[in-house]
Amino acid sequence: MSLNTKYIIDSHAHIFPDKIAQKASDNIGSFYDLFMNYDGTVDTLISEGNKCGITKYVVQSVATVVHQVTHINDFIVSSVKKYPDKLVGFGSLHPDMDGAEEEVDRLISNGLLGIKLHPDFQKFAINDEKAFRLYEIAGEKLPFLIHTGDKRYKYSNPSLMADAAKRFPHVRFIAAHFGGWSEWDEAERELAGLDNIFVDTSSSFYSMNPEKAAELINRFGSDRVFFGTDYPMWKAKDDLKFLQQVPISDDVKEKVLWKNINSFLGLGLV
Repeated sequence: MSLNTKYIIDSHAHIFPDKIAQKASDNIGSFYDLFMNYDGTVDTLISEGNKCGITKYVVQSVATVVHQVTHINDFIVSSVKKYPDKLVGFGSLHPDMDGAEEEVDRLISNGLLGIKLHPDFQKFAINDEKAFRLYEIAGEKLPFLIHTGDKRYKYSNPSLMADAAKRFPHVRFIAAHFGGWSEWDEAERELAGLDNIFVDTSSSFYSMNPEKAAELINRFGSDRVFFGTDYPMWKAKDDLKFLQQVPISDDVKEKVLWKNINSFLGLGLV
């Protein structure tokens, strides 16, 4: 690739155990009525990323029901331990679970660096009291990566993300998909300028032109945007090719590609 950057970090990738990966990938594709390019396995993620120079991946999965939390987190921990130079792990919680405090401490003790929530899959509003409990428990210890935006539902609307961010100013939130999948204009209005809101680029480039992407990067702030692919949905090489066309400076592109998430998570790349 011809982007002038020292590293590339994919800040938003979903992985699944080999036995269920293809089915899980297919289910996500059905939910969004979008084509899934890959099978969702760790080995495919790394092998395809190697082809276009990706250095590291922030990996996660979502517990759609409470009993999945421990199993998913065990899988993420084991995957990171298997590929410590390639993978950075985010754990899963569920708003209906008991023992969230203990699970957060377990995630931290196993080296995970954040928490992934998906309101539309887990059926809770970002600003629901059940979610507030999780922010209170974990927010001073770990950042939250939250799927944000879906015009078909009201669980993850950008305005709800804004409400949560204002109520919990000490919590660092990554509002995925430029803060509002399928609701990018509202995300820009509601979330840009909030001190504790960061965004990633995942599942967004396919639906906009380079000028819109540049507008969003500038509005959210060049220090607050993380490159992500939403693997297994999109091809990293296509998103990187798109980013080449975005009318922002090479310095800003390098921030988006790795410097911002490196600083945010304290990964230590230099």
